[in-house]
Amino acid sequence: MIRNLWNDLDGTFFPESALDYMPADRLREVQLQRLKAVTALAYERVALFRERMDAKGVKPGDVRTLDDVRLLPFAAKTDLRDTYPYGLFAVPMSEVVRLHASSGTTGKPIVVGYTAPDMEVWKQVIMRTLYAAGFSRGDVVQNMFGYGLFTGGLGLHDGIEGIGATVIPISGGNSERQIMVMKDFGVTAVSCTPSYFIHLIEVAGKLGIDFKRDLKVKRGVFGAEPWTDQMRQFIETASGIKAYDIYGLSEIIGPGVAAECGCQSGLHVFEDHFLVEIVDPKTLEPVPEGQEGELVITTLSKQAMPVIRYRTRDITAIEARPCACGRSIRRIRRISRRSDDMFIIRGVNVFPSQIETALLKTEASLPHYQIVLTRKSGLDRMEVRVEVTGEMLRDRLSEMEGLQRRFAHSIEQITSLHTDVILVQPGTIPRSEGKAKRVLDHRNDSV
Repeated sequence: MIRNLWNDLDGTFFPESALDYMPADRLREVQLQRLKAVTALAYERVALFRERMDAKGVKPGDVRTLDDVRLLPFAAKTDLRDTYPYGLFAVPMSEVVRLHASSGTTGKPIVVGYTAPDMEVWKQVIMRTLYAAGFSRGDVVQNMFGYGLFTGGLGLHDGIEGIGATVIPISGGNSERQIMVMKDFGVTAVSCTPSYFIHLIEVAGKLGIDFKRDLKVKRGVFGAEPWTDQMRQFIETASGIKAYDIYGLSEIIGPGVAAECGCQSGLHVFEDHFLVEIVDPKTLEPVPEGQEGELVITTLSKQAMPVIRYRTRDITAIEARPCACGRSIRRIRRISRRSDDMFIIRGVNVFPSQIETALLKTEASLPHYQIVLTRKSGLDRMEVRVEVTGEMLRDRLSEMEGLQRRFAHSIEQITSLHTDVILVQPGTIPRSEGKAKRVLDHRNDSV
């Protein structure tokens, strides 16, 4: 049993997993009390939020209902970069017990901090994530998310230990060794990016190891990048495991914002810690429940770095119907695309997930592809390079041409664009130990 970590509320005690079943009216009370507290904290201690609230003529006392969150200003990733490194912290560094940061490959990294109570909240939501996916004491979990400044590895690690499971802190890389450890250590569950796990399935095959026959892995939690239902089906068919989607952002807490349960009909948001909204990404106005839009998150219990109305750029919708699992916390639909992943070809908005869905409709396709964007004579062109099975590559030329046409037709049905499809041998597309790089945009390269 644990105690509530934010202002103690009314002293109510809940076991970790029971928080998912909190009565809806009680949950809304918790959210409102925490929203008021975090708004006051951000206003009093974070200059950026105070300046923006003052500019809108809003004070913390104006927040009287959950709907009043709409009075507050939005935040975005650029705010974290502009205030690098500690400009959004609401506590002195003497209270910050851990720092994490993004890679900073596109400029200054974003830096996030955690107090000791923040770390306890993070551990708790990861434990709830794992319980939802069927993890339990006695599992041997190979944690292949990156350790270090990335939030994935250490975030999952503490939660795995928290549920009493055995954690193997192996991080990513050295794929043959990963397979050896799975086999020799009797691993029963895994955590990593879905693209890296697909790579491990290939590596195991080359080593003569069959996931279903030779390994004990039964389930896995996968996240840190969008992945489609088609990719889930490939993973489950090829490895025999049950694959669960998890969701989080470094800016909010890391992994542990939302997770699938056994019903796999959306991801349950841990609403006692995160208030979610869905808005139109252009107008920033709320959309009707059930309609797709951009996910916006307000942290309700983060002390070191409270974030108000953070624009995630992830596209999803609220699932209004109750889940058959009985959890009262609401669900969001699986996130297969981001608004900032979108690219425009000849006036058409295209998401990588659309290409993935089109390709994986054909059994000959492997879940490795790359979209290459170029510009010739002032016109944008899209080429899709896709790996196909060795059996297909050994077929006659006419059959290969027919396969290219089928791929191109499937893509055109979804995007309305004619696309050049190039079939390549297995292993041709670069593999990643972290997030897969799906789009190479060379349109602005010098000629």
